[in-house]
Amino acid sequence: MNVMVCLALASVVGAAALFVALALFLRAIDGELEAIGGPATRFVAPTNYLSKIRIGVRAIERQTDDLAPQATRLNERLGAVRDGLRAIDGNLAALIAAVSRQRPR
Repeated sequence: MNVMVCLALASVVGAAALFVALALFLRAIDGELEAIGGPATRFVAPTNYLSKIRIGVRAIERQTDDLAPQATRLNERLGAVRDGLRAIDGNLAALIAAVSRQRPR
């Protein structure tokens, strides 16, 4: 046997071993995901745990849809309050400076 043939044969065996190891690890990962997800059913109500979580998250999303516009309006109003408080702060600082400049009587 030629050296090139031996190297080619070793490469083919190595590639086959790689694909077998990959298939075994993918099967192990699939088994773990199946254990996490629960039993999968196709044509009835989902008993898959991940499906139940997805349905619950979707329900929360639907219930909180109205919060985004309310939060935007609240931020605008709080911005107006902030601006008003800054004006009050400036006026109080000026008042304190004016009072401290007065001479005691």
